[in-house]
Amino acid sequence: MSTEKLKYIISQLSQPPFKKTYNMISFNNLEPLQLLQVVSDVLAEIDSQHNVDIREEAAEDTAIRIFNFLKIMKYRHPGGEEEQSRFRQGLVSGDKPIIYVILEWLLSRIDDLKKRAYLAKYLVKINIPPEFMQDDEVTDLFTQYSAYMEEFKEIHKQVEQLRSSGFNTDDIKRDIASMEDEKEQLMRRVDKLKKKVEGAPNSGPMLAVARKLHEEKDREAKLNQQKLEEKNLLIHCDQRISRLQNQLKDARQTSIGATPQSLLQRIEEENKTNTYLVKDKLPKEISILKKTVNDLQKVVSEPAMGQSDLENINRQIKETNAEINQLIEKRMVSGDPLDDKLSLFRQQAAIIARKKETAAESLREAREEIHSAQIEIEEKRNLLNANSGEEVLKGDEFKRYVNNLRTKSTTYKKKRAELAELRSELGVLGRTEEILKNRHHDIQRQLGKIEKKHGVSGFRETQEKLENISGAKQEVDEMKGKTLEDISVMVKKFNNKIAEKKNSLAPIIKELRPLRQKAQEMQAEHDQHKRVYDTQAAGFESNRSKLEQEVRALREECSAEESRLHYLNIMREITSSQQERINAEMKLYTSSNMQEKKRSLRDQFTRKIQDQENLGKSLREKQKSIKEGHSGNLNQMSMWRDFQRIMDMKLSLSGLGSGDGSGQQSGSKFSATEADALAADQLVL
Repeated sequence: MSTEKLKYIISQLSQPPFKKTYNMISFNNLEPLQLLQVVSDVLAEIDSQHNVDIREEAAEDTAIRIFNFLKIMKYRHPGGEEEQSRFRQGLVSGDKPIIYVILEWLLSRIDDLKKRAYLAKYLVKINIPPEFMQDDEVTDLFTQYSAYMEEFKEIHKQVEQLRSSGFNTDDIKRDIASMEDEKEQLMRRVDKLKKKVEGAPNSGPMLAVARKLHEEKDREAKLNQQKLEEKNLLIHCDQRISRLQNQLKDARQTSIGATPQSLLQRIEEENKTNTYLVKDKLPKEISILKKTVNDLQKVVSEPAMGQSDLENINRQIKETNAEINQLIEKRMVSGDPLDDKLSLFRQQAAIIARKKETAAESLREAREEIHSAQIEIEEKRNLLNANSGEEVLKGDEFKRYVNNLRTKSTTYKKKRAELAELRSELGVLGRTEEILKNRHHDIQRQLGKIEKKHGVSGFRETQEKLENISGAKQEVDEMKGKTLEDISVMVKKFNNKIAEKKNSLAPIIKELRPLRQKAQEMQAEHDQHKRVYDTQAAGFESNRSKLEQEVRALREECSAEESRLHYLNIMREITSSQQERINAEMKLYTSSNMQEKKRSLRDQFTRKIQDQENLGKSLREKQKSIKEGHSGNLNQMSMWRDFQRIMDMKLSLSGLGSGDGSGQQSGSKFSATEADALAADQLVL
C-alpha cells in the first residue's frame, strides 16, 4: 500500500472517536492480533455489537464475525477466486496488506456504513431451512416478518424524504407562530369591520344578502363546471357515435361481394396477426420494459456509491467481457458439427422472425395511418356538415374532384392488394416458422435421447460403420491368414522407424528440458514484475485523481475570485456614480445662484413636502367642517324626504278630488285641508 493511504489511515485513527496515537513506524510494527483489534474497534464504532476484546475470542470466531460484517457492508475484495481465498486466509492470520485495505475502505465511508449497519439489523432476512418452512405457523410468522420488513422500508423512505426535504421543528414552529399572528390580525380586522357595520342601517339584511350572493356565486361556478363536463361528455358521445357509424359503413362495404371463404380467410389472417402481436411481440416489449424498470428500481434502492465502488464495477465489467470473449473464441474453435447442421435452420428461423417483426411494425404503422386518416376524415365531415349548403362544386372543379377521387381509389386498391399480399405472406412465413420449429424440436429430442442412451455423440454414424464392418468381416477373416505375414513385416518396419525417431529426438528433448525450466523462471519473473507494475499503476492512478481534484478545486476558486472581481468592479462603478451625484447635489446646494439652488434635490423635496403638508392641512380642515355639519345635514335630508312625501301625498289627493259634483268637491276640499294640516304637523316635527 502507498504511504499516502497509510497516512490517511493514521490521521483518521488519530481523530475522535478513536484517538489512537500512532505514527508510521509504530503502526507498521503492530502485531497481527493488534491490527485485528484495530479493525474490531473501527467496526465497533460502526456497530456496537463488535465492541469485543479479541484476546477473549477465538481466532476463527473473530475472522467469521469480521468477514460476515464486511459481506453485509458489501465489501468487495478485488480479484478472482484465488484472491478471495487468499483474502480469507489473510483475514484469519492478520495479513497487513489486507488489513490496511479494509481499514482504508472502512474509514473513508464510515458515515454511510453506520447507516447501512443500522438498516442491516432490520433488513437482513433470517435463513430458515426448507424443512422448517413446511410448518404453517413458521410460514405465517415468516410472511408476517416479511410484511413488517416491507413496512419498515416504506417508513424509512418517508423519514429520509422528510429529513432531506429541509423541514425541521424550529421552522415549523416559526411558521405556526407567524400563522397565529396573522390569524389574530385577521380577527382584529374582522372585529373592526363588524363594529363599523353594526352602526350602519340595515346591516343585518345586507350581510344576509352578501352571504347569499357568495353562495350563489359558488353554486354558479359548480354549475359552470358541471356544464363543461356535460359538454365534454356530449362531444365524446358524438365522436363515439360517428366512429361506430363509420365502422358500420366499413363493415357494410366490406361485406358487399364477400364470400364465407374470404371472410374466414380474413379472420384467420387477423387472428394470426393478433396472436403474433399478443404472444411474441408484446411480451418481448413488456419484458424489456419490466427489466428496465427493475434495473432502475435497483439503481434507486442501492445506496450512493463512491469512486472506488465505480472503479470496482468497471473492473468487473471488463473482466466479464474478457471472459465472454474467451468463451466465444473457444466455441468458435471447437465447433460442433451438429450445431453446423442446425445453423441453417436457425438462420432461416431468425430471418423469418425478422420478417415477422418488420411486417408487424409496418402493420402497426399502417394502423396508425388509418387511425389518423379516420380522424382527419371525421374532421372534414364535421367541417362539411358545418358548411353544408354554402358551397357547391361546379364544372371543371367537379371534374377535378372526380379525377382526384379516381386516382385515390386506384392507389387505395393497390395498397389494399399489397396489404393482402403481405398478410398472406405473413401467414405463409408463420406456418413455415412453425414447421421449422417442430423439425428442430424433433431433431433435438432425438439427439438428446441418443446421447442419453449411449453417452456419446455421433452414434448413428458409428452404427452404420459397424454394420459395414460386420458385412466385410467375413472377407477379412478369409484374408486374415494372408495378411498376418504382411502385418508382422509392417510391425517390424514400424518398430524400426520408432526406434530411429526416438534416437533422433533424444538430443532435442535434452535441449528442451533446460528451456522449459528457463521458461518457468521467466514466467515467475514476469508475474513478479507485473505485480510491481500493477501496484505502481494503481499509485499513479490515485495520484492523478488527486491532482485532478486539486486542479478542479483551484479552477473553481479561480472562477469564484473572477466573479468577485467583477462584482467589486460593478460596486465601485455604482459608488463612483453615487459620489458624482452627491458632489453635483452639494455643488447645487452650496451655489449662490438661486436658480441653480432651486434645481437641487433637497429644495425640490422640501417644496414637495411643504405642498403635501399644506394639502393635508386643508383636507383636515375640510374634514372638520364636514364632521361639524354632518348631524345638521342628516336632519335636513330627513326633513327634505318628509317634505317630498307630503308633496307626493298632496298630488295623490288632488288627483282623487278631480271628479264631478258638489259633494265630491267639498270632500276634496276637506281632504286638501287635512293634507295641509298634516304637512304643517310634519314640518313642525
